[in-house]
Amino acid sequence: MAAGLLLAAGGAVAFSGKAIIVKLSYRYGVDAVTLIMYRMLFALPLFALLAWWSGRGKPAFTRRDWLGIGGLGFCGYYLASFLDFLGLQYISASLERLILYLNPTLVLALGVVLFKKPVRARQLVAIAVSYAGVLLVFGQEVNFEGPHVLLGGLLVFASAVSYAVYLVYSGEMVQRLGAMRLVGWASMVACVLCIAQFALLRPWSAAVVAPEVLWLAVLNATACTVAPVLMVMMAIERIGAAATAQIGMIGPLSTLGLGVLVLGEPFTPWIAAGTVLVLAGVWLLTKWR
Repeated sequence: MAAGLLLAAGGAVAFSGKAIIVKLSYRYGVDAVTLIMYRMLFALPLFALLAWWSGRGKPAFTRRDWLGIGGLGFCGYYLASFLDFLGLQYISASLERLILYLNPTLVLALGVVLFKKPVRARQLVAIAVSYAGVLLVFGQEVNFEGPHVLLGGLLVFASAVSYAVYLVYSGEMVQRLGAMRLVGWASMVACVLCIAQFALLRPWSAAVVAPEVLWLAVLNATACTVAPVLMVMMAIERIGAAATAQIGMIGPLSTLGLGVLVLGEPFTPWIAAGTVLVLAGVWLLTKWR
């Protein structure tokens, strides 16, 4: 039990550290295409190892499996990650994490739109509370950063939508292939796409970056990409998905704290209030599901 709780907390904090590392990397003049290429380049062998290890003794993929892995890898890990990296050029790490934390509300909305699932009034209340919190923090950030915050917020929101699509459509494949195996292969697809994107959009000379960027990319690929995936999966095995998700609520709080301590991002009572509203709304939505 204690091990599961520690794994869930560690995974949440590690995931939230990604935004901090990306913001630090941007200080060295690197762009999003190059930065995400390096992150995925260093993560690729680790995901390949995960895919091999989790697939031992399992049946080979069918054509339908490969198509599903390709689609989920594109929307869930490539597109979502790239849009997130782009958005982080314009907004704080704290606001980015709060927007991404709206994911359960987007999954609910997609269920209504795509599968005509019913939604209850109290679920709408929970969603309204969450979005009120994001708008509160967004309004504060506009005062600090200026109007380009809108572009960054929209890019990160689009990232959250892309990942919500992945979650909605991955359920059946997770049951059939296993979570670790699917994550490993879908992430490998995303890694290849990010590397190919760099090769198509940038000259190879753009790969020459500051050594600090490379070390930060290694840290991002290991501690904030592969490691939290494993920790969260192991936590789910020990304490269940619901408890893991609830402990994951420390993620936005850790991003907020790291943003203030490491990046020097502003912290005001309004930002604190907005964060509380987002966490409360998502908690209510999970409770009233």
